[in-house]
Amino acid sequence: MTTIYLVLLQGGILAYALLAGVFLAFSDFIMRALSRTSGIGGPEAMQLINREVFRWIFMTLFMGMAVVSLLLSGLAALSLNTPADTLILLAGLVYLVGCFGVTVIRNVPMNERLAAMDPATDTARDYWTGTYLPRWTFWNTVRTLACALSSVLLLTALVWRTAAY
Repeated sequence: MTTIYLVLLQGGILAYALLAGVFLAFSDFIMRALSRTSGIGGPEAMQLINREVFRWIFMTLFMGMAVVSLLLSGLAALSLNTPADTLILLAGLVYLVGCFGVTVIRNVPMNERLAAMDPATDTARDYWTGTYLPRWTFWNTVRTLACALSSVLLLTALVWRTAAY
């Protein structure tokens, strides 16, 4: 196993776990707290959060892991000689589908719809409570589980690989 490959695996484990933690915080308590705000507080705060998420730290981690996942999955798919290769392939695919794909297909469209609304309107409050909170939180939980599973799969693969050496 090359040093670069080892660093990619170790960095991937850490990055997947960090992303899982961010998403877990939203599913576990941030969204619940926002749902308990009065008036326009929840939708307005989420609009602000959705604008701030584009800061370079989170986006570098989130987008970077899509690239790393493609790279790791591609390298693993080329060999598939050991169960560890299969786990690495699965880790990348789980992230790409369960986190990145869900974000693009589910969470971002809801964020964009909320961003276009005036939080002071009944339409925004109805969308916030009836659609956004339950659906966004559900799909965010899917992202949390996908990132956690990707981290566990990579960790297991790394342990398996290093035990073989």
